[in-house]
Amino acid sequence: MKVSFFSTQPYDIKFFNECNKNFNFDLEYFEPNLDEHTVNIIEEGTDAICVFVNDKLNEGVIKKLKKRGIKYIALRNAGFNNVDLEAAKKYEIKVCRVPAYSPQAVAEHTLAMLLTLNRKTHKAYNRVREQNFSLNGLLGTNIYKKTVGVIGTGNIGKVFCKTIKALGTNVLAYDVYPNEELKKEGFQYVTLEELLKQSDIISLHCPLTPETHHIINKRTISLMKNGVYLINTSRGGLINTQDIIDGLKSKKIGALGIDVYEQEDKLFFRDLSETIIEDDKIQLLLSFPNVLVTAHQAFFTEEALTQIALVTLDNLRQLSNNNSIENKAAELV
Repeated sequence: MKVSFFSTQPYDIKFFNECNKNFNFDLEYFEPNLDEHTVNIIEEGTDAICVFVNDKLNEGVIKKLKKRGIKYIALRNAGFNNVDLEAAKKYEIKVCRVPAYSPQAVAEHTLAMLLTLNRKTHKAYNRVREQNFSLNGLLGTNIYKKTVGVIGTGNIGKVFCKTIKALGTNVLAYDVYPNEELKKEGFQYVTLEELLKQSDIISLHCPLTPETHHIINKRTISLMKNGVYLINTSRGGLINTQDIIDGLKSKKIGALGIDVYEQEDKLFFRDLSETIIEDDKIQLLLSFPNVLVTAHQAFFTEEALTQIALVTLDNLRQLSNNNSIENKAAELV
């Protein structure tokens, strides 16, 4: 099987090449994102493409993939909001994903963002390097006994619930489909409105769907406690960026940590240090002293990257051999 990769970074090449020793596929790597223009660089004889979160697979792209003989689209991530699944079905292209790689990786990064924002360790680090040992402006609070609201309790949300509860917090959960394991362990499910009103800290772990798009907006922010901490390591589109900026200005939002951003496809995974960034909203967010932004790195651990590569390549192996995958959650079309 010949597989073309898009949005390729050096670490993708490293981990996929290592795992490919068990599969012996012909792997070809391209740095650009996949869109209606870059689709044309796919060579004849390619069987599958492997894409990431910021590749755009609308009907126009999928139609071109079909013309080039592509049989499979392999997502090397869990989310699939960037793929037109109806178009894939129409053109008879199988789509697979990695529904669970290392939920611990994302949950741990969420906790790291929360603790960094609260205890301002990023600021303290820079101060001490400049020989400034003052504590003024570094005051935090105890996470212990705080109420933490977790929106979305799938694989990652479930792990985060257990992780944050270990710090002695009161955890409230919201999900359209409550996790039975968490319920058996005594975790409390409430309505979204109750969660927003009662939580001191809110963490987002739900997928991006039409129902969850801008789940954090002017109305839902108005229901939150004054000074609430909000962390998003899921998908940028869960937050209405302008509304969260307004919430920060009014001090309704006490601190914001985001590993994802609505317009991240134009920014993340690139070195733009010598570039003038024209996105005024991200520039404004970066100017707030109580905002922490990381560039979609929550998944970025050795364990997660190894699992992503293994599952992605095994998904393609199963599709090519059986035209289906044993793990139904991995096969989307």
